[in-house]
Amino acid sequence: MDKLSRVTIKRWAEADRPREKLLEQGRRALTDAELLAILIGSGSRTESAVDLCRRILHERGNDLNNLSRLSVSELCRYKGIGEAKAISIVAALELGRRRKGRKEEERPMLNNSRRVYEYLEHVYKDLPYEEFWVLFLGGGCKLIAKQLIGKGGNDFTPVDIKQVLRLALEYRATSLVLTHNHPSGSLKPSTMDTQLTNKLTEAAKYFDYSINDHVIFTNSGYYSFRDNGLL
Repeated sequence: MDKLSRVTIKRWAEADRPREKLLEQGRRALTDAELLAILIGSGSRTESAVDLCRRILHERGNDLNNLSRLSVSELCRYKGIGEAKAISIVAALELGRRRKGRKEEERPMLNNSRRVYEYLEHVYKDLPYEEFWVLFLGGGCKLIAKQLIGKGGNDFTPVDIKQVLRLALEYRATSLVLTHNHPSGSLKPSTMDTQLTNKLTEAAKYFDYSINDHVIFTNSGYYSFRDNGLL
């Protein structure tokens, strides 16, 4: 055991406390600010890393979900946070998001809107633009594959119907679930959302595919075409 580890935590230099506390007491003993301080490594001339992270968290309501919505440029607005530190924070929070989403993956059964929402929530969480993903299902509504079809824009993403049907053929799917997000937070389907759903539903019939649902995601919930009688 080295000299530093024999000294009580209260006597450690503040910059060393989070790292040493993790080694001595385990990861669960650290506060959110202390864990963030380990990520950024150092503070500024006027603040320790822990104090800097406490200030940032306080301004975000001490809510990691709020913090995770900040971009690199937004984090850089905080005094003491440069681009490298901001990138470290964004990367770590994204890893947490991805880990939550990988409850791997024994071909889940996606036979209702709640299961679809829980399966894809991490994909859409905090996205500032629209994405359109299609779930390709086999017998028993078990997942075969998921595919990003389009992205970009704040209120609409172009979708190539031919590409969707071609992928369904390749995957030998029997049914599909359409999904996309509304960065605005609105759970109401737009006219274009409804038109696209109807076009895909009609086109799929020629290949004996069924569109099981179209689920719209926001950070606060979801909307199901099926549950609301639109499919």
